[in-house]
Amino acid sequence: MTRIAILIAGLITAGTAFAQPVTPPPETPAWFTSARAFVPPDRVAGQAFHVDMSDPQAPVGYVATYPAGANDPKTAASAFDAGEMLVAKLVRSDGRLTTLSAELRPRDVTLNSNIPRVLSAAHDDAEYRQLHAELLKTRGALPDGAVPCDIHGWSTERDPNGLNVRAGPSTKAKVLGTLPPPYKFKSKGENVPDGGWLTEFSIIGFKDGWFLIEGAAPPGKEYEDESSYPRNHPKPYGGRGWVAASKVGAQYANGDTRMGGLFQAPHVDAQWTPAKGERGSEISADGGPKRVLACSGFWALVESHDGVRGWWRRLCSSQVTNCS
Repeated sequence: MTRIAILIAGLITAGTAFAQPVTPPPETPAWFTSARAFVPPDRVAGQAFHVDMSDPQAPVGYVATYPAGANDPKTAASAFDAGEMLVAKLVRSDGRLTTLSAELRPRDVTLNSNIPRVLSAAHDDAEYRQLHAELLKTRGALPDGAVPCDIHGWSTERDPNGLNVRAGPSTKAKVLGTLPPPYKFKSKGENVPDGGWLTEFSIIGFKDGWFLIEGAAPPGKEYEDESSYPRNHPKPYGGRGWVAASKVGAQYANGDTRMGGLFQAPHVDAQWTPAKGERGSEISADGGPKRVLACSGFWALVESHDGVRGWWRRLCSSQVTNCS
């Protein structure tokens, strides 16, 4: 087993034991509002993540900052890009810190957060940084321009002819094979989806509204006893190829972040917005998004059922249980 596979297995195993409830917001320092006023209009302020009080007469605050289009599929942000930070010079006014001036700088990844963030996380961000560093090494094995991803999903295509898997991210690219529509058969299982079993696969890349997938499995086979699974079952194309993002669905998994909403960029200190699931409850590792739009690393850009568009870390393809 590769190093990255071992790390992922550890995240998944422990994640089951540490299912996340909706978590409270991180602490917001008093100077944050005044600092946010210095953020340019083409940027969005995330969380205040550090304050330097080494010189009590000239304290400095730091705010995570990301491009305004970070949650747009056409200009989606990268989980491999640390982003920027707003460096705010602070002064005391009426006994409280406020911002005197501020400027954008490239993010200093060595500057750790020293402002409390309340999370029910089984794993810290240092582990995910290691995972992303390992994943980035696979970029050379992907087609030009493809963003490396490591999430899972299924085909939502209902057409009886199935979903085309193509040689490139275009409707003009050669069709390599197909993924079958939902499959129904007389099952001995208890948790059979009403609409039939969907074809699951791994998503390893993204480009221009298309997901690069591999490892598609016969629909429902892994949930059924081998002796009762029909021998004439559909046989999906299991190789590597491209499918349209509009035909892909998934389940939220426990990504060791704040639950109940989505992030504006694929980083845990980006701006966070509450979002709802299909039944109106706060989103969690029990249900899935309305649409999966893009991916970068272990993050997926999704649209929730109440129309919020943002990033969620880790998607799975389980059709019978949650992915907590």
